[in-house]
Amino acid sequence: MLNLILSIIVSATIDSTTVFIGDQTNLRLQATTEKTEHVQLPVYGETLIPDIEIVGRTQTDTVTLPDGRLQLSQRLTITSFKDSLFYIPPIKFVAGGDTLYSTPLSLNVIQPFEVDSAMAITPIKDIYKAPIWWWGIIRWILLGLAIACAAAGGVWAWKKWGYLLRKNENEPAAQEPLRPAEEVALEKLDSIRERKIWQNGQVKEYHTELTDVVREYIGRRFDVRSTEKTSDETLRAMKPLLEEQKDLYTGLARMLQLADLVKFAKWSATPDENESCLHTAYRFVRDTTPAEAPEETSEENTTDTK
Repeated sequence: MLNLILSIIVSATIDSTTVFIGDQTNLRLQATTEKTEHVQLPVYGETLIPDIEIVGRTQTDTVTLPDGRLQLSQRLTITSFKDSLFYIPPIKFVAGGDTLYSTPLSLNVIQPFEVDSAMAITPIKDIYKAPIWWWGIIRWILLGLAIACAAAGGVWAWKKWGYLLRKNENEPAAQEPLRPAEEVALEKLDSIRERKIWQNGQVKEYHTELTDVVREYIGRRFDVRSTEKTSDETLRAMKPLLEEQKDLYTGLARMLQLADLVKFAKWSATPDENESCLHTAYRFVRDTTPAEAPEETSEENTTDTK
């Protein structure tokens, strides 16, 4: 199955020498040579020999062997549709000016079933028409309709809810009516008195909360942004508004000035001063409440709460 001339070795082998009609097997061509020599593998058309067809082939593969020589190989896929034992003569390789031949081969093609030659030849059957699968078509149509309806519903819901959300965002939120300024102020003053802040040693916090209540009340009652002003700025803004209530103005001034001393100068206010500031705040809120406003009830006691 191989032939050797000088340093060139050629061979031809078949993977399976016996096949059924129509089956395929591989014919392997191989040549080994020095790098300085050139070998031409045989070139075939569509047949190897009569009745043996070549149905596939690979490109010539060249590999360098460990000893430095070259190995060329190609695989031909062959088949036959004739029941016979075929003789494949030696395959010719061309090496320079020399011709090398492989050993001859054989291929036995077998008919796997018997053919009754007595039976009449029947005509070719007509082309078979597969039945239409109506349920499959209807199912795909229904699926497409369901997807389309879901998409349309999603678009409608997006537009509907988007419109409602935009409408709600644009509509001003309903605001609860503000409680009267004097009601809120008196309620906070009651809380300060009940919690006994300064009696528990939190004098600075006491004056801070007390003046914050009065400043918020001034902002709502007189539209003077007292929470954003210093005590002096607040008193200058309130002076013309309390022109006819000078005693209220004087009490407000004393309360704010004492609070500043306690908060910023670490002044130690006496218990009387602390209690007097709370009474001043109550009086200021009550005496500046408009006459038409309902009288607010307060549980303020004039007795000493010390």
